[in-house]
Amino acid sequence: MTSTETSGSGDIARTLDLLWDNGPRPSRGPKPGLTLDQIVEGAVRVADAEGLAAVTMRRVATELGIGTMTLYRYLPGKGELLDLMLDRVQQPTPLDEQLDWRAALERVAYETLALYRRHPWLIQVNQTRPVMGPAALLGMELVLAQITPMGLTDQELISVVVTVDGYVTGAARTQLHHAEAERTSGLTDAEFWAAQQPVLERALASGRFPLMAALSEDAFDHSFDHFDFGLQRILDGFEVLVNQRRG
Repeated sequence: MTSTETSGSGDIARTLDLLWDNGPRPSRGPKPGLTLDQIVEGAVRVADAEGLAAVTMRRVATELGIGTMTLYRYLPGKGELLDLMLDRVQQPTPLDEQLDWRAALERVAYETLALYRRHPWLIQVNQTRPVMGPAALLGMELVLAQITPMGLTDQELISVVVTVDGYVTGAARTQLHHAEAERTSGLTDAEFWAAQQPVLERALASGRFPLMAALSEDAFDHSFDHFDFGLQRILDGFEVLVNQRRG
């Protein structure tokens, strides 16, 4: 599940017009029977159900029950459509103004993880250079409103957001790859490790790997919340910095 698409791959000026509702309305042909919102929603449905590779202008047109050429009256192509899809699914949830900066970042992290689970195809999009639409700007606005009391510089506040987002994206990619491996291999997690157990037991009994052999039986227990453990340690580090600045 590596990156297969890149945000900003279409006509950036046209994409911005579409995102910010500054573009001309479809004028050729009969009176439009669709809205751009319906097209984007249809494309998201296809991506959710069939994966990002399935999102073609032809497939989206079929989803909407129209001819492929009709879509080109609304937008130039898949590149622009993808950026509209990204902005659509990443609509931010208003944060609780009563939350402190740490609780706000924790909530953002869990909501972002849930977003990747709802739309696994997001992992396949290289978003290092996003085209900034209303949802993207509003999301940043809401987060900055919550974390500005940290008392950090503007560059540091942006780095806080980047750090948390990078951690969540990495964790989401691992979780989604895990689910994909189970689906494509046909083996459950228990079956996969059971197949390796005899060899691993002999290796650990050889004395060559004493630290691995000394681990407790529950060291790899799936009930341990690795995501929350890592997230809390990142927030702990931010808290140390915030306290230093206040001190």
